[in-house]
Amino acid sequence: LAGVRADDMGLGKTPQTIAHLLAEKESGRLTCPALVVAPTSVIHNWAAEVRRFAPSLRVLVLHGKDRAEDFARIAQSDLVITSYALLPRDEDVLRSQHWHYVVLDEAQNIKNAKTKAAISACALESDHRLCLSGTPLENNLGELWSLFRFLMPGFLGDEQKFKVAYRTPIETHGDGERAMMLVQRVRPFLLRRTKDQVASELPPKTEVVREVEFQASQRDLYETVRAAMDKRVRDEIGKVGLAKSRIVVLDALLKLRQVCCDPRLVSARGGGSALAKMEDGGIEQSAKLATLMEMIEELMTERRHVLVFSQFTSMLELIELELSARGYRWAKLTGETVDRQAEVEKFQSGKVPIFLLSLKAGGVGLNLTAADTVIHYDPWWNPAAENQATDRAHRIGQDKPIFVYKLVAANSVEQKIVELQKKKGDLAAMMLEGADTGWKALTSDDLVSLFS
Repeated sequence: LAGVRADDMGLGKTPQTIAHLLAEKESGRLTCPALVVAPTSVIHNWAAEVRRFAPSLRVLVLHGKDRAEDFARIAQSDLVITSYALLPRDEDVLRSQHWHYVVLDEAQNIKNAKTKAAISACALESDHRLCLSGTPLENNLGELWSLFRFLMPGFLGDEQKFKVAYRTPIETHGDGERAMMLVQRVRPFLLRRTKDQVASELPPKTEVVREVEFQASQRDLYETVRAAMDKRVRDEIGKVGLAKSRIVVLDALLKLRQVCCDPRLVSARGGGSALAKMEDGGIEQSAKLATLMEMIEELMTERRHVLVFSQFTSMLELIELELSARGYRWAKLTGETVDRQAEVEKFQSGKVPIFLLSLKAGGVGLNLTAADTVIHYDPWWNPAAENQATDRAHRIGQDKPIFVYKLVAANSVEQKIVELQKKKGDLAAMMLEGADTGWKALTSDDLVSLFS
């Protein structure tokens, strides 16, 4: 049997797994290699942790354009580490090897069962399988099914039967009895510990939602864009239905979120016709960016060490300009950062007090315990992703109280995103902790309300 190690972020799933693989080797059971598949951003962290905790394990990292030269060493290794991006490319080689263990780190990477990475992972031959994820369920129950398809094929039926038996009753109708049946079925194979249970020595975490009021011209721009997008979305849903309107809806929401962050983001996308009309009269600086700079100034006088997360790398660039104008030093990590470790060490060593991170690149696999303050510049639909980012700082090894600030534009789509976060958080709590939350799926009314 297989399962998911679903401990909260920061409780040591990586060293737990390394210790287990070491025990397998020392007992004589590791007669063929184990394979760890991880996000590209953390494969070198895995290798470093193996060297630190289990130096007797022979580890091989398959990464980079010259990795084919190392394929011949796979069979002689105890542990092979590769990435989700390379898994489909190297599938033929990896399928030719029988594995003692296949471990998927940040296993939510296979939450979409139709992706190449998910299909390739399921095709591997192994004696045992393990998923590591603090967020095995982020958006819907189909993600949980995808993980169990990899772990124990057939355990939750095929995708259509699972939808009829569980997804539709739970997500659409809020069927609490059916939800508890699913919880009971997966609970023996989904082991979860929370920080409250394990890391009582962790310092407290204080979360503050800080609402930011638009200035007049930014409010006018927001209303102009909102009205146009509201009509566009309603027309599209009326023509082709909700399911086929996804691209239009997401693009419309993107524009509104960008106006909330900084009007220059909308202008940069070429969607700034409304902005162009307003530029003659001038538009104030983004109210949220002004608020962030006020906070940074205060935090720097208090000698704080700050993580700033945004989903928009273009927003991080605008923040950089403001920091530079004020003479502040910072590190930055996005998907384009070449030497991630150098940026991490710059912040962790205290050389710079501010670390700018994109939510996608900086939200997993990093230990940033030098931080005592986390600022989420813009909210994201998925509370689990935000929590993962926060837990780069609030994890074992942290000895300072953590303050988490979420900047939300008042009376905007961002406030409604925060409300939707509660729904998704409820679904995850129900499946991981057995809580009866009465969660129901989003409807077309929910989506239309975002533009109201």
